[in-house]
Amino acid sequence: MTEQRTGSSPTLRDVAAEAGVSPATASRALNGSTRNVSADKLASVLRAAAKLGYTPNLSAQATARGSTKMVALIVHDIADPYFSAIAAGAVEGAEAAGLTVTMAVTDRSPDRELEIVSTLRGHRPHAIILAGSRIGEDQEALAEELRAYEAAGGRVAVVSQPGLPYGTVTIDNRKAAEDLAAALVAHGYRRFAVLRGPDVLRTSRDRLEGFVAGLARTGITVADRFVVEADFTEDGGHAAMTTLLDRGPDDVELAFAVNDVMAIGAMRALRDANLVPGHDLAVAGFDDISAATDVHPALTTVQVPMRAMGLHAIDLALAAGGEGEVVWLPTNVVLRDSTPRRTGEPVISP
Repeated sequence: MTEQRTGSSPTLRDVAAEAGVSPATASRALNGSTRNVSADKLASVLRAAAKLGYTPNLSAQATARGSTKMVALIVHDIADPYFSAIAAGAVEGAEAAGLTVTMAVTDRSPDRELEIVSTLRGHRPHAIILAGSRIGEDQEALAEELRAYEAAGGRVAVVSQPGLPYGTVTIDNRKAAEDLAAALVAHGYRRFAVLRGPDVLRTSRDRLEGFVAGLARTGITVADRFVVEADFTEDGGHAAMTTLLDRGPDDVELAFAVNDVMAIGAMRALRDANLVPGHDLAVAGFDDISAATDVHPALTTVQVPMRAMGLHAIDLALAAGGEGEVVWLPTNVVLRDSTPRRTGEPVISP
């Protein structure tokens, strides 16, 4: 056993000497490798490190192993419950694999997303998971950064629409929106408005197109003035509903918002206008975030398995040979009190 120098931080050699093993053995034990490290020696090294207060150099470990024990999850907006639920699933999956999740937020900026991936390459996380609607059509710069990261030993998975050449977890947004439209027509609704996000967001575009296509199958169309674009946020939903009301939606029975946070914002706007959601104007959303059952009335929506998406993304990132695999998860229409069965004249009368 050697005496540690006063005032200095303990080194790997100090830990090795305290444990009575070689520095190489101490390094393997502290780096998480059990190769040629017996259980007794591993226990001795861990005790010595705890006694001396030794903290491994994570940057040096990353260089030696080619990556850290971190998974980098890149999301558009951590305040959005959709991404929070995906993150919860990713954290659960990562912890089961002995990894830790760190998150970065893009604020739905392609340039910021590219910058984050470029920065992460230098930190060498074990895996990068991109979660969120693809923005725009040109993904080549992002794909190039990810290829460079992969070439250095990193792993990539995507929670979004297929398009990047990596394992992807996704849902069929268009088909799910068609199913919602069919269910609402069967519930008695005939006159609709749509509150959508920006056209550059593929998720918003797919859900709008699917919903309109589902209505068209029954001979129903949505007038252009009743399709309102706003931010893909709760405040955006409030603004979209305010605009819709200003346009005089006398014939509209139901407003479909392309995600739940927009729908919740739309319901707030109705109350601000002294209207009652579900009574004066029905509202439906998409995603089934936790708040969908907390609002009053409870929100009709499309149930998306968000936590499962995070879990599957971890599995794809860690699986060998999973490149390019697409995992499609099921969705389900959930009818609640925000869209009561329709049996009379239009909800909003002239």
